[in-house]
Amino acid sequence: MNLTLKIWRQAGPDDKGRMVTYQVKNVNPDMSFLEMLDVLNEDLIAKGEDPVAFDHDCREGICGMCSLYINGEAHGPGRGITTCQLHMRSFKDGDTIIIEPWRAKAFPVIKDLVTDRSAFDRIIQAGGYISVNTSGNTIDANAIPIPKENADKAFDAATCIGCGACVATCKNSSAMLFVSAKVSQLALLPQGRVEAKERVLKMVHQMDLEGFGNCTNTGACEVECPKGISLENIARMNREYLAAVIS
Repeated sequence: MNLTLKIWRQAGPDDKGRMVTYQVKNVNPDMSFLEMLDVLNEDLIAKGEDPVAFDHDCREGICGMCSLYINGEAHGPGRGITTCQLHMRSFKDGDTIIIEPWRAKAFPVIKDLVTDRSAFDRIIQAGGYISVNTSGNTIDANAIPIPKENADKAFDAATCIGCGACVATCKNSSAMLFVSAKVSQLALLPQGRVEAKERVLKMVHQMDLEGFGNCTNTGACEVECPKGISLENIARMNREYLAAVIS
């Protein structure tokens, strides 16, 4: 496969940035998208040019680092996959592929396709945890009966990998799906109920401080989420927030 790549290049946070066109030849359809970028970077390095910077880590769809906006879609044309799980057989010989970083005020570009997603870390630090007695009197979590429905919903919410696709695909750059998943996975379990009110207030407050937009129920976030996080979590977080405010 021979492809034309139009890639966002930006030397640093203060650089204006621009789209640069590259030609990539003899791409194997069985390559992953990131392997194709590796081939491009090897060619650029051989020519003495600066390689394209992009995030990646596990390359197994687990860590959420490889977050690219491909042809106008977060993580590309596939559904239920991250960028590293996207294979070149999803494209055709001669295709033009446009590759951009996440576009959101709260995710500033560091270089090229790499964005600063530490805003998510600060939201988690604000309340995405439980306080547990570790003095030697801890209780085995399995000793606490939990309804299967709640356990299943908590597990589903916990599959969120924090990639930021929900923010990138949302017209408002809202982080509601991410935050609601983190709130839900704890609110649904007895271990998380102790700090539930404080948690949701702090996490939503931090989300607003980071500059994320609000949710208008478009639903694009759920469609583009590689883990299929449900909009039901946003409704749950809104109920948790309202209960915390009026109590």
